[in-house]
Amino acid sequence: MRILKSIHTWLGWLIAVPLLLWTISGLVMVAKPEAETKGEHYRLNAAARALPPGWLAAQLIEGEDRPVEMRTRMQGNSAVTSAIYSDGKIERYFAKSGEPVPEIDLAAARTIVAMEIAGGDKVDSVRFFEAENTPGDFGRKVPVWQVVLRDGTNVYVGRESGDIEAIRTPWWRTNETFRNLHTLRGNVGNIKGLAYGLLAVLAILLLTSLTLRRREKSQLKADAPITAPESSV
Repeated sequence: MRILKSIHTWLGWLIAVPLLLWTISGLVMVAKPEAETKGEHYRLNAAARALPPGWLAAQLIEGEDRPVEMRTRMQGNSAVTSAIYSDGKIERYFAKSGEPVPEIDLAAARTIVAMEIAGGDKVDSVRFFEAENTPGDFGRKVPVWQVVLRDGTNVYVGRESGDIEAIRTPWWRTNETFRNLHTLRGNVGNIKGLAYGLLAVLAILLLTSLTLRRREKSQLKADAPITAPESSV
């Protein structure tokens, strides 16, 4: 009985630790609005802009490798048509002339960030990543330029799309760390979750066993005959 009580106590401590981490991580996750966590407040001119008046160039669609979507919108100071393919590839054309838009290079990435991101002119470094080797905080397999601002914010510009693909602030990275802790993501997280679940089940079984034993002892005491003390006379 004493051994069971000791095991149950230690299991309770083991279960309390992840519960405490789960609670703290949950508080961190809701500490700031989601839009602020995602860095949306950094975006300038986020509202969609109307296309300029006039004719747009006709696009000839032919061959076996054809786009699944055509989208025309304002990018920078130009109307641009994006041809999006089923494998995620994007080709861009100037909507007025139909001429291909050059892929985004280092200078273009810096210009886009300076135009579209608050504080985007304060750049610490710029680095290009191929689709197979993107940083962990980006989380997608597309070729991007990483523009690191002086406040530690990572702004990702798509080489093919010319869009701001993601904004990763220092707070976003902190929030994501606690989110992973909270949800136990990945295979390792699944193993941890299974382990914590098994510990909880074991603790419940031990508590049930202790409760039944205590009830059994109480019942035995209640059923025991009461003997009157012998008289000394």
